[in-house]
Amino acid sequence: MKTSSHSSCPFHAGGQPPVPTQHPIGRWPPGPKSGLTGWGVLGQMSRDLMGTLAGWQREFGDLVHVRTWPEHQIIVADPQLARELLVNQADALQRWERALSVYRRVHGHSVLIAEGQAWRDKRQALQPDFTRKSVQAFSPSIVEAARLAFEQWPAGDKAWPIESELTSLTMEVILRMMFSSGMGDEAQQAEEAVHTLMVASTAELWRPASLPDWVPWQHKRRRARLLLNGLIERHLQARLAMPQDAWPDDLLGRLLRLHREHPQDWPLQAVRDECKTAFLAGHETVAASLVWWSWNMAAHPEIQDRARAEAQAAWPGAEGDAVEMSALQYVSQTLLESMRLHPAVPLLMSRRAVKPVTLGAWTFPARTVFMVPMQLMQHDARWFPEPLAYRPERFDPDAAKPPLGAYLPFGGGPRVCLGQHLALAEMTLVAAQLLRRYRLSIPDGALPPKPVFHVSQRPDQPLRLHIERA
Repeated sequence: MKTSSHSSCPFHAGGQPPVPTQHPIGRWPPGPKSGLTGWGVLGQMSRDLMGTLAGWQREFGDLVHVRTWPEHQIIVADPQLARELLVNQADALQRWERALSVYRRVHGHSVLIAEGQAWRDKRQALQPDFTRKSVQAFSPSIVEAARLAFEQWPAGDKAWPIESELTSLTMEVILRMMFSSGMGDEAQQAEEAVHTLMVASTAELWRPASLPDWVPWQHKRRRARLLLNGLIERHLQARLAMPQDAWPDDLLGRLLRLHREHPQDWPLQAVRDECKTAFLAGHETVAASLVWWSWNMAAHPEIQDRARAEAQAAWPGAEGDAVEMSALQYVSQTLLESMRLHPAVPLLMSRRAVKPVTLGAWTFPARTVFMVPMQLMQHDARWFPEPLAYRPERFDPDAAKPPLGAYLPFGGGPRVCLGQHLALAEMTLVAAQLLRRYRLSIPDGALPPKPVFHVSQRPDQPLRLHIERA
């Protein structure tokens, strides 16, 4: 594989790479021929984004220049340079305006969308509620939601619709963590609304301009937005009608405490926006990750058996008993490896340089757009030997570590996913509860699913697995 960032791998060779010859600003790395407008390149990317990027990396190296008028885009698929960009050059970047414009229509001005000092203030205020220790308070809600869901599953089924079932379960978990209660039929409506909004937003990214909601063919998105807003508003108003000392310790309660303590910085609209982001960003990625994990468990029965033994040992008593996440170390490793193979979001939201950025031998002018495709690095044999093999032992605490920047399932730098600890806790507890009850296997005649990227990276066909009581 060609690399345009350095000629040898310092992580493997043990020495320092030669000092690269610096290219003058205004020169660009190699890349595909884009023609006058670059529309043909955009067409390739919209049809098969990850396949197109992987092909360019093989042909041109780890830094690829893509010209789509009027933009210059740089694809960064080198761990060192990705880390340099996201961590050391973070102050020189802002998210791509087109993506922010699209997602602002559904997320409002939440921490996901904010930039500059507004983002720093929101992040600082929210961070204490999303530490590894703080999210442990949600463990009972997660376990209870999983228990109730799995009690409804049959004792056995040769083609159980596990993708739709896990997607519904993760929505129930979000609702319990947000509002301290399950929603029954409302959970299904919320799930459909979230999916509609995410599909519409993803499709909108590839259009040159956004259409207003009043356009007749936008009625599904308009209805979905009204449903989600109404769900949040009902719970918000009900909570405000309660004495504050009676509020449960859920996400809504934590946000409303910010509102009460800092009403100017955290008006009620800010609380609404953060609730929407919890639904939209927190549901789909967790659901997709669990779906791919279930396939990997079914495809590797010996790994599944080891993870099941750990899960059963973690709850020797009542299911409501607290469990330390350290007791589910191997279950966690199976999830981390699954996210390496099949990241729910295979590339980060594009960044635009607000001033010149130097990466290796190249200096890029302000307004250059950078794309970091994590999946390419996570599938690179230089950093992960036999990269397409499913090996949870890669994440054993004593295993050799890949270079920093090679594994970025939650992004990197100051804007690393705020909810990463909560997402990992949710996935680990749900996975462990599933394994305690069920054995997963591949139905007769089923073929390995192919990943397709729309809202998130999901199997090309709705996933069904053979389930039976463990």
